[in-house]
Amino acid sequence: MALDPERSYQALISRDARFDGRFFVGVTSTGIYCRVRRPKQENCTFHGSAAAAEALGFRPCLRCRPELAPGNAPMDASSNLAHRVGLALQSGADLDEGLEALAARFGVSERHMRRVFASEFGVSPVAFLQTQRLLTAKRLLTDTAMPIGEVAWASGFSSLRRFNALFQEHYRMKPSELRKNGPRPEIAEGFRFCLPFRPPYDAARMLGFLGLRAIPGMESFDGITYRRTISVEARGQRFHGWLSVRSLPNSNSLETVLSPSLGPVIPIVLVRLAHLLDLGGHPDVIEARLGSLAAGRSGLRVPGVMDGFELAVRAVLGQQVTVKAARTMARRVLETFGDPVETPFEALCWTFPSPERLAAVQPEDLGALGILRTRSATIKALARAIADKELRLEPGVDVDSTLKSLLSLPGIGDWTAQYIAMRALAWPDAFLATDYGVRTALPGLSTKEIKTRAESWRPWRAYAVMHLWASLEN
Repeated sequence: MALDPERSYQALISRDARFDGRFFVGVTSTGIYCRVRRPKQENCTFHGSAAAAEALGFRPCLRCRPELAPGNAPMDASSNLAHRVGLALQSGADLDEGLEALAARFGVSERHMRRVFASEFGVSPVAFLQTQRLLTAKRLLTDTAMPIGEVAWASGFSSLRRFNALFQEHYRMKPSELRKNGPRPEIAEGFRFCLPFRPPYDAARMLGFLGLRAIPGMESFDGITYRRTISVEARGQRFHGWLSVRSLPNSNSLETVLSPSLGPVIPIVLVRLAHLLDLGGHPDVIEARLGSLAAGRSGLRVPGVMDGFELAVRAVLGQQVTVKAARTMARRVLETFGDPVETPFEALCWTFPSPERLAAVQPEDLGALGILRTRSATIKALARAIADKELRLEPGVDVDSTLKSLLSLPGIGDWTAQYIAMRALAWPDAFLATDYGVRTALPGLSTKEIKTRAESWRPWRAYAVMHLWASLEN
């Protein structure tokens, strides 16, 4: 990704938080790379990713902590493939089966994937993944009291010896030496992290959106803190736990606490939280495109999900019914087929059922919960497709082919497919042209006219949907 040195330096010295994480500054006089410090311009080099800076021998600054920079959503179509591959690598994909298998997942050749990825990030996928693992380990060493062996495993390293060697080679210190430089928080009540974002960010609306749709037994919201249970499968094991999110006053970040049981999958959970809360959004770019539609609602983001299958089931249950009715149906599914989980919160006691569990239930079992026969068939078809790995509902998958697969399932129409794309796939251009709220916010327009009107909002039409919904609140 080409960066203009003059413009990048001006953005750096302006201390404009909107540019945090969009580039990293290598300082030739010190050999480190930073996010927010202001070195002399003649000593600066600019890099599109932390991995690109490390590939040139720069070490991460211990003060500005590059691993905390907000992520980046793809800014245009040409970078889309590279960012999808990057998302997959950050979300827990490994390269045990080789780059060819990873490329096949995106429907391209290995050579094309490597070329596009290197053009965007300045390094190969292998180097990018290694840097992500090292930065994750750095964050865990700094922010938790996890034993070093567990840090290595949670960060994706299968060998402690390999982890120690790479860490010392890249950062010129042993993991134990970094640990000595800072406090060691206790983990009895959970792991605490800050989740930076680019301002502006409407945290109240984001958490309120999630709270309004919270399923009793799995989610809760008290007006300040959003909590939920979560189940994560990794390395052949399933980990159950809970998390909480709240806004931090006078800070460009949110705070999350993860239960101790989620220690081995912290990196995966943090990536999913970034998706749920849309921390990688570019509000200045998006709002400039939306124009007057975004006026007065700066910082509005698109809520994602912690699990794509869960969202898909909830979308089916919510077809042509109120939010309250959809919550009631989802709670029945949760309490009947979910797994119990111990938490310190009375309101959180279940995790959402897995695709394998719902694929195995009989239609009459779902019907007994008051779910229509057609929707029961849709839920089972979704569950079977995901359990058989014929369908993936997560950021980074190919949107066109996934939409085609969704629409081929019984009971999945355009509204449901677009809603899933908007929230589960993190597709910023998803648009719900037939949605009741959208039509209400654009009175007097036909569906065709609504679609025509929305053309000017590309490629951020999902954000336009959020603003149209929010306009009904005023």
